[in-house]
Order: sequence, then structure tokens, then C-alpha cells
Amino acid sequence: MVPTRWQAAILEVLQRQGRARISELARNLAVSEETIRRHVRPLVARGLLGREHGAVHWNGPGGEAPFDRRLRIRAAAKRAIARAAAGLVADGQTVMMDTGSTTAFVAEALAGRERLTLVTNGIEIARSLVGRNGHRVYLAGGELKAELAAAVGPEALAFIGQFRADFAILSIAAVDGEEGLMNYALDEARLARAMMARAERVVLVADQAKFGQRAAVHVARLEEIHTLVTDAPPPEPFAGRLAEAGITLVVAGDQAETTVSSSTMV
Repeated sequence: MVPTRWQAAILEVLQRQGRARISELARNLAVSEETIRRHVRPLVARGLLGREHGAVHWNGPGGEAPFDRRLRIRAAAKRAIARAAAGLVADGQTVMMDTGSTTAFVAEALAGRERLTLVTNGIEIARSLVGRNGHRVYLAGGELKAELAAAVGPEALAFIGQFRADFAILSIAAVDGEEGLMNYALDEARLARAMMARAERVVLVADQAKFGQRAAVHVARLEEIHTLVTDAPPPEPFAGRLAEAGITLVVAGDQAETTVSSSTMV
């Protein structure tokens, strides 16, 4: 079964925090509680989620870390996005990347470049490039969170502040035409903002399941990013807001082809 966009968003929340109330999911995703219940039922039937009174909890395979599970959701779309995002980066440039399943695929796609400088808080992202093709990899310290496979906290923020980058390539939990970029965790949002402040260009990598969603923590306005790389054309009115903000839109195909559109091109 391929998850619907709502099911993918619900799974991501539950994989991160383990449990959520139906009302909380409805509020964060800006849909009705009945919509949440309708999309939760097949996930409960498959054993991925467990049901409680007014809430659901993660009930997936216990042998995998939450980060590993997220890598399996919409993996083909994320790989296509990663190839397109990697195409924006030239040999020898400096790239910041936050932790995330999509950015993990971007790191894999960048491994074939030469002499990159990578600054990240993500363990798996660092692992993809370290020791290969003359890359220099800087991994932030701080509190290590298993569910993120990454370090967060004031130490990580201070570390990021020591660098300047050509690109900040960021993943996100949700993106909306009015609210902009959002995340579920304050630590992750702070890390993303720190990277944005230290980069010449900000590239958001997000599959279509993130469009029109809501999450608890605001990260940035749409106008603060330069490029959105995704796997499908955004719907209206979100597409209109991207155009108003002058954001370069890159729609990745299943193979190497991409479609690029915007009034402001990279």
C-alpha cells in the first residue's frame, strides 16, 4: 500500500513522537478530525498504528530506528528530489544540510561530487560523504537524539554559526502558503534557521505530501527560501504563493529529468 499524503504526514508525526491525539493531528495538518480518522483506519488495520481513546500511537516494527523507518516512506519520490537537488551543487562548494530522510538521500546523491565541504548535524548524512572524493565533513556536536539520528541543542547551534555556506539544503515537516515552513520539533526548527542564516542560498527539499500541511513550530517564511525541489507540481493556491515569492520551483521526474520554473532562476 502506498500511503496517501495524509497518511504519510500522520506516519511521520507518529514516528517522531510516538503518540498523538486525533485532535492534535487534525489541528497540525489543518483538516477535520474525521479526515484523520478515515486515513488512520487503514494504518491501524495494517498494524502500523495502535488506537487509544481519542489518540493513536506508533506500532510499527520495533527493530528499526524511527529515522530508518522514515527513509522507507515515499522513498522513490525522495530519491528523485535528491538527484535534482544535487544537480544544483558544483564541485568544491560548501553545503549545509539538516537531518531528515530527504536530505539523507540528497547526501547520497552528492557523494559523487568532488571536494565538497559538508556541515551537518545528521549522522547518516555525514556518513554518506566522509572519506570520499576529497570531501571535508564537519559534524555538529550536542545532544544526540536517536529518533533524529542527529545532534541538537545549543552546542549544535554554536557549531553551525562558525561556517558560511553556498547552500543550505533543508528538509521540513510541513510547508504552507500562508504559514511557510514548519517543523514538529523546536530543536530542529532552530537548527534549520541557523543554517539559513549562514548560507547564500536556501534550498527546500520536500515531497508533495508536505504541501498544505501544518506543524507546531514555525521555521521560516516562504520568502526566505530561494528554491523548492519537489516531486510534483504544487496545487493552487500554494503554487501562486511560490510565484509571488519569486521562488525557483524544480519538479523532479522519476528518472533524471526535471522541470524548472520561476521568475527567479538559479
